[in-house]
Amino acid sequence: MNVKPAAQPKDRKIFVLDTSVILYDHNAIKNFEEHDIVIPIQVLEELDHFKKGNDTRNFEAREFIRFIDDISKQNLINDWIPLNGEIKGKFKVAINENGIEGNENAVHVFGDEKNDHKILNAALSLQKHNPDKKVILVTKDICLRLKAKAMNMRAEDYETGKIQDVQKLYTGKTALEVTPELISELFEKGSITPQQLGLKKVEDNQYFVLNIVNTSVLGHYNPATKNIERVDKQHVYGVVPKNAEQAFAIHALMNPAIKLVTIQGAAGTGKTLMAIASALEQRRNYRQIYITCPIVPLSNRDIGYLPGDIKSKLDPYMQPYWDNLNFIKDLHANDEKNSKRIDEMLEKEKIAIAPLAYIRGRSLSKVFFIVDEAQNLTPHEVKTIISRAGDDTKVVIMGDINQIDTPYLDAQSNGLSYLIDSISSNPLFAHITLEKGERSELANLANRYL
Repeated sequence: MNVKPAAQPKDRKIFVLDTSVILYDHNAIKNFEEHDIVIPIQVLEELDHFKKGNDTRNFEAREFIRFIDDISKQNLINDWIPLNGEIKGKFKVAINENGIEGNENAVHVFGDEKNDHKILNAALSLQKHNPDKKVILVTKDICLRLKAKAMNMRAEDYETGKIQDVQKLYTGKTALEVTPELISELFEKGSITPQQLGLKKVEDNQYFVLNIVNTSVLGHYNPATKNIERVDKQHVYGVVPKNAEQAFAIHALMNPAIKLVTIQGAAGTGKTLMAIASALEQRRNYRQIYITCPIVPLSNRDIGYLPGDIKSKLDPYMQPYWDNLNFIKDLHANDEKNSKRIDEMLEKEKIAIAPLAYIRGRSLSKVFFIVDEAQNLTPHEVKTIISRAGDDTKVVIMGDINQIDTPYLDAQSNGLSYLIDSISSNPLFAHITLEKGERSELANLANRYL
């Protein structure tokens, strides 16, 4: 193993981190190897406003503040503090912006009403006073990066947890042209080998559409048998898959050997409906069905602006899940027993619907845990959710990476993309990307053209 030699002092860069990076990943300060890290004092001021609350960004703020307090017990933080031995760089808090004047001063150019401009000034000051080093502002705020570049300041996005090419993101399924003889063998024996399909590498729990003239057969690579086995369309609590992708999703949701399922797809592809119906079908296997999503208020205003008590404030965000449960109940309009069962499960809290922030401190053992709108989560949030899973728990994480409502996240840096990209081959994991909308022709039209 070749060990990269530590950079000499003259090679070390200075990275200036803004608030958006800390709220995205409180451990960001540890991810710059031997280079030096600076936090402008305005970042600490902004983190102080975020430290209270149950949202993950509040947790990130608190954890970072604790970390800074810990390393500063024996040091003043306005001077360089070694982070972790020789292979790590140093850290300090930048308090002033000495020597920045005229058109070199971001506050002078852009105004003093925003802390962003003072943070940019801190980076500009470091650049001026360290001409022998590269000084780089790291922010997830695109506008701040553009402003920095306009001021002749290097600026970058925070890359940790960011995938490189969304277009190559694992879809979980592959279409192949095959011979009638192979299909006959698949029906007769129940399975065929990847080698028979000419495949050198197959991901665990990968799905296949095997096409022959005028028809196709669905397959699944079972990591336990190392064979491709036939997938039949399965009905779950009255819900019938309408296409191959939905059949794959239900197969993964119903497979007890698969503990983690991700489903990516646009609105109307059936993600939420299939997940809830599959959970209801397996209700006897789990202590509770928990349905949740992150709350992203409109215009990023706190839900406190909404009228009413906390239930009234949260109901609009949870309404899609009630709509899906009512749809499933309507499917059983002629079966009073099945229809009433859902009401009984809600009464006894066998089914729980609540915002993601409310799961803190809850036990996730023997739970069918559905996390929707995961494109609005950071990689760290997704890791935290999965790491809370106890024995006999199944976690389903869903979303649309092209419909992100959270500032500083995009299709490359959100938690759902990160998860799909990171563990695409593991016997406990299955993924399927849904592309065909089944809500209505009008909904498909909107997804395709608008």
